[in-house]
Amino acid sequence: MITDKLTSEQVNGVRTLLDVAHNIVILTHMSPDGDAMGSSHGLMHWLRAQGKECHVITPNSAPDFLMWLPAANETLCYDQNAAAATEMIARADLLICTDFNEPKRIGILGDKLLESQAPKIVIDHHLIPASASTDYAAVLMSYPDSPSASELVYRLIAQLGGTLNLDAATCLYTGMMTDTGNFSFNSNYPEMYEIVGNLVALGVDKDAVYDHIFNCWSAERIKLVGYCLYRKMRIFPERHVALIYLSGKELYRFYFKSGDAEGIVNMPLQIKDVYYSVFMREDKVADHELALSGGSKTKIKISMRSQGDRPVNIFCHEVFNGGGHKNASGGEYYGSLPDAVKLFLDNYEKYLLKN
Repeated sequence: MITDKLTSEQVNGVRTLLDVAHNIVILTHMSPDGDAMGSSHGLMHWLRAQGKECHVITPNSAPDFLMWLPAANETLCYDQNAAAATEMIARADLLICTDFNEPKRIGILGDKLLESQAPKIVIDHHLIPASASTDYAAVLMSYPDSPSASELVYRLIAQLGGTLNLDAATCLYTGMMTDTGNFSFNSNYPEMYEIVGNLVALGVDKDAVYDHIFNCWSAERIKLVGYCLYRKMRIFPERHVALIYLSGKELYRFYFKSGDAEGIVNMPLQIKDVYYSVFMREDKVADHELALSGGSKTKIKISMRSQGDRPVNIFCHEVFNGGGHKNASGGEYYGSLPDAVKLFLDNYEKYLLKN
């Protein structure tokens, strides 16, 4: 039996806000992944079924392999249409944040979020940094022990007494599946499989979802993976660490596009005695990130994975201004790739266990 995870105060707070809201905007984080798109769009479909006007705004676009999600093509990307996104937020009488808790995670949209006088709901499963304030949230649902924000959205709807349609169920299942690596980490959690069973009972075709996510690679993406593993992987056996890093020039060589690096960080963990995997790639600083970049024109995106009782979220938070789950975290570094690699090499022995 699935227990009630959210408190009655949280659920009643959401119910009260939804009762009077008519024009709802859902926001999610930069470079939206499966859980960001799944939680935001799953909630959007449910709210629309309740007669609400509801739209999703993202700071930038999601990767191609997520654009099959129901109504994903309706997503408004701030970096493509800032004026329309700004107007939509200004008109909203309720803002809902899914899969992030710090406004800076949505770039310049964070300023729009805080400027809005509309009440705000936060649904998230990441650790809240000690330096961060969540005072902007009228209702805060933050559960770092939850595998995904999509699961929290499912629980919220269930505790509100709502019923999911197939589009909402498909989005939420996608978020749960992708944020656990197809249930390969952060997934030793029996109730999650009860929820999955309920979603499948609603008609979700889990095999088709898998096919959309994992069997849609381009030839260039396959070649990029081969290059990473054969040419770019370094192993540090004394800390059981594998490190892969790619420059912008290398990414250009393989016609890189958003989403092509998805999953690469997990691959070194298949090597015996490798318990930590780190993947870095160079990217350009977008216009909406200039306030965060300190003048740098490049940023380095960092992903980390680990096995067992070996946390990487503390490392990501304290060294790369990021965070995430114990076994799956990430961060960013504004500066050059060599400097980011050096920062990792200067610090990994302090954080990553020998055994």
